[in-house]
Amino acid sequence: MLELVKKVLLTGVGVAVLSKEKIEEVAKDFAEKGKMTEQEGKALVDDLLARSEESRVELQKQIEQRVQTVLEKMDLAKKSEVEALKLEIEELRRLVNTTEGE
Repeated sequence: MLELVKKVLLTGVGVAVLSKEKIEEVAKDFAEKGKMTEQEGKALVDDLLARSEESRVELQKQIEQRVQTVLEKMDLAKKSEVEALKLEIEELRRLVNTTEGE
């Protein structure tokens, strides 16, 4: 029964979007209706919370990778590159100013 409940929740709602409160609410509801013991309910909550966190982390990684890919395709300068250019411009200005002063 516990496996069936897990499969239904994971398939129907999507584990990445399950909140801790929602998971606990569903487990409590099943326990109150006598479909699982309190211990099974706690095991279900723990398992779904762990899976939810894993899914959230994986989703975050995928989003970051896609954003990085889009930024690379846009061929934008990175902040570090802009800072390096600023330093180079300042150095060139100093050289020009010292050369003009001679």
